[in-house]
Amino acid sequence: MNTLLADPPVLADSEQPSPEAPGAAPQGSAPEPLQPTPAASQRVCANCGSPLDAGQDWCLQCGSGAPGSLDAGGPSWRSAATVIAATAILAIGAAAAAYAALSREGAHKPRSVTLKVAQVPAAAIPSVTTPATSTPGTPGATPTPKASKAPATNPLLAPGAGKPPKIPLTASTPKSSGTTTTPSSNTNESGLTSTEPPTPILLDTNAASTYNPYGYPASEFGDPSLTIDGETSTGWTAQVNPAVAPKMAEGVAIDLKTAQKVSALTLISSTPGMTVQVYGANGHTLPGSITDPAWVALSRARDVKKRKTHIKLRASNKAFRFVTLWISKAPAASIGTPPDRAPPTHVAVEELELFPTT
Repeated sequence: MNTLLADPPVLADSEQPSPEAPGAAPQGSAPEPLQPTPAASQRVCANCGSPLDAGQDWCLQCGSGAPGSLDAGGPSWRSAATVIAATAILAIGAAAAAYAALSREGAHKPRSVTLKVAQVPAAAIPSVTTPATSTPGTPGATPTPKASKAPATNPLLAPGAGKPPKIPLTASTPKSSGTTTTPSSNTNESGLTSTEPPTPILLDTNAASTYNPYGYPASEFGDPSLTIDGETSTGWTAQVNPAVAPKMAEGVAIDLKTAQKVSALTLISSTPGMTVQVYGANGHTLPGSITDPAWVALSRARDVKKRKTHIKLRASNKAFRFVTLWISKAPAASIGTPPDRAPPTHVAVEELELFPTT
């Protein structure tokens, strides 16, 4: 079936559409396509409103992510990475600068400090005199000139401010008078010389006995142990026989128990004027008489003139077990019977001390 197309009818002028009517399309023409709104055709930044191009994920104004990007709606991890990278670069640069500063030549050398010390005027420093060295003079020898005075130097002065004093290498020797002085010593009445008081030999309490070789009655003698008891107020006594006065023949014997070297004897007596002598012997018992050859005379016969008498003994380099103080004469006052006073009736020995050979 064939369709015939006819021309549209012609409208009158009153029926023509007005061109000013908005949105009215001319009759007989195709409608124009709708223009897209800006919101539909272009994206904008959700943070600052700046326009975003197609495919743009980041705002060039504020750096925020575009809608739909990985950073949209949250914190920017790319910004954090940028900050961390910048910090690392700064740290590396600081380390490189420090290393360069430390490795510079001469960086470790300490600075030299110069101190200025005030100088003291030479006139204010006292002078020091160097002692001259004295040597024994010889006839015709040239005398040694004395050292001149040199100003002392102050250790605080700068170098070159003064010369150090000369120090003598030899000390001066004092001149001797030609005599030698020895320490003073004590000399006793017997000539025994010692620098300090000697110590007597320690004796047993039974070491002293009466030496009575001629058999006089025992009642005529006192206790011999009182001669070694250390008390000067008591002592041994022996009666004087007026018929034979002033002769006597008895004494006090000391038994040392073993042979010892004896150098001196000290006697304290309240009857001065008697004559005594010291003997020494060895053996197990005392010799039978004072004339026995076993006795060795250790001193000469001497008169006791004072209360205390020191007797230096002979043969001090020989050892003896027995030492006897022998009394051969009584005081001269015991002879006869003076009309004004009675003669002494006894002799006394208050103390005996023996001293070893040193």
